Amino acid sequence: MKFTQIVKVPKERINVIIGKGGEVKKKIEEETNTKIKISEEGVSIEGDDSVMVWIVRDLIRAIARGFSPEKAFRLLNEENIIEIIDLTEYAGKSKNALVRLKGRIIGKEGKARKLIEELSETYISVYGKSVALIGKIENIEIARRAIIMLLEGARHATVYRMLERERRRLKEMVLL
Repeated sequence: MKFTQIVKVPKERINVIIGKGGEVKKKIEEETNTKIKISEEGVSIEGDDSVMVWIVRDLIRAIARGFSPEKAFRLLNEENIIEIIDLTEYAGKSKNALVRLKGRIIGKEGKARKLIEELSETYISVYGKSVALIGKIENIEIARRAIIMLLEGARHATVYRMLERERRRLKEMVLL
């Protein structure tokens, strides 16, 4: 039995999925035993293993949301997941609000995003009208909380303190 998933991908991200000389697409297909077809409707993933097709769907979604293929391939490790936060839920239809919110998450010269990534041990991509996160589920929860705090207007210093507290808590849990 064949399983199929279709993912809508922005036109400017299709070439990233294909890669130089088709190398990224080929690597995905070889490592996951799936077939990828790219058309006007989007990227179609087909395979015999429904779970693997689902994982490849997430990998393609990650690249579509602005992650490099290298970071997206981390989703092949079953410990990692992707989560996508829709910024329009916080910005509404206002383009100015969307730009402002993206700026709060990225921070001056990318400082806020880098700090959230480091303290939560996740990868973050701010792309289009969304923020995508890749990491272990418990780390994603922390990063999501930090991002939502920023979206709701919390001060950056408050968010960083929460991240440091959560990081210490996670480290202590690992030691137990």
